[in-house]
Parts: sequence; C-alpha cells; structure tokens
Amino acid sequence: MVGKSNDTLPENLDEQLGFSVAHDIAVPYMHRTRTYYQALGYEQPYRWAQFVDVPFVPLKKPVSQSRVVVLTTAAQFQPDKGDQGPWSSYNSAAKFYRIYSVPVDPVPDLRISHVGIDRVHTSQEDNRSWLPLAQLQRLQREGRIGQLNERLHGVPTNRSHKTTLEQDCPEMLALLREDKVDVAVLVANCPICHQSMSLHSRYLEAHGIPTVVMGCAKDIVEHCGVPRFLYSDFPLGNAAGRPFDEDSQARTMEMALDVLESAMGPRTTRQSPIRWSDNSDWKLDYSNVEMIAPEEIERRRQEFLRQKEIAHAKRAEDLKGQQAAE
Repeated sequence: MVGKSNDTLPENLDEQLGFSVAHDIAVPYMHRTRTYYQALGYEQPYRWAQFVDVPFVPLKKPVSQSRVVVLTTAAQFQPDKGDQGPWSSYNSAAKFYRIYSVPVDPVPDLRISHVGIDRVHTSQEDNRSWLPLAQLQRLQREGRIGQLNERLHGVPTNRSHKTTLEQDCPEMLALLREDKVDVAVLVANCPICHQSMSLHSRYLEAHGIPTVVMGCAKDIVEHCGVPRFLYSDFPLGNAAGRPFDEDSQARTMEMALDVLESAMGPRTTRQSPIRWSDNSDWKLDYSNVEMIAPEEIERRRQEFLRQKEIAHAKRAEDLKGQQAAE
C-alpha cells in the first residue's frame, strides 16, 4: 500500500503531535558567522578548529579535595576604553591580547563588552551569568570543592589558532602549574571565545589537568572536540546561568562539576535542562543574514571595519607594552 504524500498532511500536524517549532534547536553559530561575514564582504570563510582525537585525563582526586581555577574570556574594566556598561555595543577598544591574572576576592570588575555576545536578548547586567565565582565560593564553604584558586586567569579571544596554541596555551599551563591547581573550569562567551576555551581545554588536558568547558555554542565546542562540556541553551553571554536567577546559576555550576566527575571519556557533553524562556524565537536573530535588511548589513559593514581598525591599534599597543615590559 502506498503511503500518503506529505502534501496531504494537515497543516497543524506539528501542533497535534506536540512538536516544538523547527528552529528550537542549538543555534548554528558556525554557519551564522560564516554567512554573516560573507554578507559583510569577506569571501574567505573562517576555518574553525577541528580535531579527530580529543585528550582526556581522569580526576586525580575528588572535586571535594581539589583546587579549582576559573578561566574566563571576560576583560578587566578599563575606564579609558569607552562604554563597557551593561547595555554597551560591541567595543573592540576593551579587548586584551595577552593572558591576565587577578585575585578572586574581592570579585574583580570584569566586563564582556569586547566580545560578540547576544545583545538583543540578554544584557551584561549580572556578571554572575558569565563569571561563576559566587557559586564556587559557596560550594567551597559547603565542602563541595576543596578550594577555589586565589586568582583567576583571563583568556584572550585570538582568532589565530596558531597564536592561541603556541603562545596562550603554554603560558596558561605554566600559570596553572604555578598555582598547583587540580581542575580548571573554563567559561566561554562569544563564538571565538568558545573556540579559544576549547583549545585551552584540549591543551591543559593533554598536559594532565582535567577541565570542563561551560558554554552556549554547542556546534563550535563539539566541532573542536573537548573532554567535558556543559552546554546551556541560552543566548551567548550566559554560560554560567540566567541573569539574576540564583537558582539557575547554582544548578548550572553544580552540573558542570557533575560533568567533571562523571565523564567516562572525551567528547562528553551534557545539556542543561534549564530553558531560557518558553519562547525560542530568540534563536532566530543572532547574526542571521536572513533577518537583516540590506541597509542594516551595509551599516554593520562600516561599523565592523571601524572596530577592526580599533582592534588592530589596540593589539599593536598591547604588543608594544609587552615588549617594553620584557
């Protein structure tokens, strides 16, 4: 018997079967960024890091006895570098290009205005949604972790894989060995942040330090390949939980530790069951050229070129300062 053609299916079949809307899936950030920058005039597509083999090292001791360090792509606040407030637009002047280290107590003033988070559906108002220090301090008091490392380390979001792998990763490994940390929690923000954190995770793991990546860009992290990944299906910039939702932040951090402890091998991904909202339409917007008018594309092209010039100048300034220090 020949089945019925799909053309004869009722229009409300999805509703009858209880399906979600078709776009309620992990946002395809690699595809979005590729087509977005092509629309801005860049013909050469970006090559995202991709590996077959993934390093993995088991925990050497229980998390309750471990020294835990936080790695972040957030930047230290720089008062002379323009708007870095909670509703700021993308600000490349606030970028940094070398690893920094700061004490975790008191909680440092870190911002994410310098990276491409989702500025439509979330804001930068609550740093606990991208910097889980408060939750880790609580877990230390409760004995869930042995000790929170006295300082955290900032990871530059270099687009160059070579720079990340040959400069940043070895420098980070030396710092963590100096700190005598047992495990590392890496919290990503923008698309390139997710790649930078994935490369750091792989490098640290290959050199004996267990890691877990917390992030919102599932395709980028899994394309690269990491040992352990806690995926939150939230707008970029909320890898540590929903803003001003302490329960969400607590559950997210605890799930990350669970992944750290329970993973049996590399490429272990756990998806948080917490939803951003009942409406998944936020997934349609980020860098989606199908949703952007031609005149807006042209405005963004000019703004991108302006920000690129600022970033190049900032990189040169940082390099000059680094050479003078050495």
